Amino acid sequence: MRTFFLHFMHDMKKNVLTLPGENKKRYTAMKNKGLLNKQWIVKNVTDYVIITLGLILYSLGFTIFLLPYEIVTGGVAGISAILFYSTGFPVAYTLFGINVLLGIMALRILGWKFLSKTVYAFTVLSLLLGLFQQLMPVDAAGHYVRILGEGQQFMALILGCTMTGSALAIVFLTGGSTGGTDIIAASVNKYRNISLGTVLTFTDLLIISSCMLIPQFGDVLQRAHMVVFGLCTMFVENFMLDYLMNRRRQSVQFMIISSKWQEIADAIGTKMDHGVTILDGHGWYTGQERKVLCILARRSESADIFRLIKKIDSHAFVSQSAVIGVFGEGFDQIKVS
Repeated sequence: MRTFFLHFMHDMKKNVLTLPGENKKRYTAMKNKGLLNKQWIVKNVTDYVIITLGLILYSLGFTIFLLPYEIVTGGVAGISAILFYSTGFPVAYTLFGINVLLGIMALRILGWKFLSKTVYAFTVLSLLLGLFQQLMPVDAAGHYVRILGEGQQFMALILGCTMTGSALAIVFLTGGSTGGTDIIAASVNKYRNISLGTVLTFTDLLIISSCMLIPQFGDVLQRAHMVVFGLCTMFVENFMLDYLMNRRRQSVQFMIISSKWQEIADAIGTKMDHGVTILDGHGWYTGQERKVLCILARRSESADIFRLIKKIDSHAFVSQSAVIGVFGEGFDQIKVS
């Protein structure tokens, strides 16, 4: 045993693998595990960087365009804004407190992996909102400066909610959440095939409509005006969220007819790690039997697939069609009871 250990150490130094079969497999497994761990670390670091960029985008849109014009939004950010407009209580404190409570409640449903990113997201978001509020310029009366000028509430709404809705999609696509009602939406979306925007719509309606009950916002007409603007923010934000989420999830179907069908199938299967279905075809005009390759892929992978096909057979007949939904291994899960 001692001799084997010395030989093992000697071979390791020379990077030569001369171990017996079982130990060689174990060493290879350990090496692959280390590679997987490294890939896992890189992926998670990348996710957190993307989440941080999304949070910065959200904070900028919310602080620069929505708060100065006293525009109400949905979600916990909307609750925080309503409290800020009516009492002056800092947005960051309300946002952080409510998110902590919702995070504890959703722990069993979403698990640590989702909530770890969510806790990071709402903590950083609270810090960013507090920081950006401190950096915002104020006028002589102590109100935030409206950079678009007076009477530009609707333009501020469009710009602000386009930024916040895009930011929410960026965070969701990494498997995280900004917290608040996003946690509720993610919980429902996990078990039901209901879009995130739809779930958020119902919760946002309740939050925005609550403005009618707050006398600090003026008379009934002024409060109704605030609710209408809030409904517009809900539409723009959820539209951007659903648009970007669905665009990322869009799938396509390829039908490929080529004399080099086997080479194309091998290339797509090995280089792109995609499954390929081979169908039997019969040409009516030529009367020849042909193999037809059927491939389902993400829309973002289309260019790579075309590039592979062209490299192997530039005369291949290729049909690409959009697919409404693809469910199963490698794609979305079926979420019906």
